[in-house]
Amino acid sequence: MQKIRVAVILLAAAVAVAAQQTGTITAAEAKDHVGEHATVCGQVASTHFAARSRGTPTFLNLDKPYPNQIFTIVIWGSDRPKFGDPEQTYQGKRVCVIGTISSFRGVAEVVARDPGQIRISGKP
Repeated sequence: MQKIRVAVILLAAAVAVAAQQTGTITAAEAKDHVGEHATVCGQVASTHFAARSRGTPTFLNLDKPYPNQIFTIVIWGSDRPKFGDPEQTYQGKRVCVIGTISSFRGVAEVVARDPGQIRISGKP
């Protein structure tokens, strides 16, 4: 009985650690989690489809608009058709993106390759 209790406690601790490692963080906190797989949430403050730039990226900037953005969701042109019109779909909405956080020129970002990585949150 004691072994079962210890096993249950260890399992619960492992689940808690795993949940924490893939937990939800704010756009401002993302810079401290580069290299981690996480869910980042924030308000889409600005969007831009760089149709004339290499790779034709779409940028969704959370919490602060460009050029003061603190976190960006990047959708490359090759993946853009899967998202429809992301500038219209996500502008002004509170969203969460799931992925590995990287950094580009000091700004944390997640590359979204599939619409399933981004969900619109019910919170304002």
